[in-house]
Amino acid sequence: MSLPTDIRSDIKLTAYIALGSNLGDSRATVLAAIKELSAQAGLKLIAQSALYRSKPYQAEGEDFVNAVIAMECSLNPVDLLKVTQRIENEYGRVRSFVNAPRTLDLDLILFGQAQIQSEWLQIPHPRWTERAFVMRPLQAIAPHLVSDAMLARVCEQAIELLA
Repeated sequence: MSLPTDIRSDIKLTAYIALGSNLGDSRATVLAAIKELSAQAGLKLIAQSALYRSKPYQAEGEDFVNAVIAMECSLNPVDLLKVTQRIENEYGRVRSFVNAPRTLDLDLILFGQAQIQSEWLQIPHPRWTERAFVMRPLQAIAPHLVSDAMLARVCEQAIELLA
């Protein structure tokens, strides 16, 4: 399937991005990344969850700091992916092995109603419904997207709201 790179820039969709960090000052990194994403052309922050702390899930290392944001987006999904990867790299993201500890992880969870399946971009994110650290913050900002039944399936995953 080819990727939709021809989405007109005058069309604005809602993109949901999950943020996480478990290396360095994770709280400061996540907050700074939200600010940086908000400053990008073609993106406007419309909702931001609180910060959460979660145990690594199918990953290694220290606890994560997580959040989810909703952005009004006039970029196409490929350009948005490039923006998120550039920001990850600016924060020292190293992909040494799958699910390695990370300074910053930005996952594109949903992009309007888009359904994309390629080697390097899958929307909706293929595992978002398996992860409490995505669904709890997402439910806080977009309750219509996450049902109580969905949350019940991940209730064994440790996650707590940060003050």
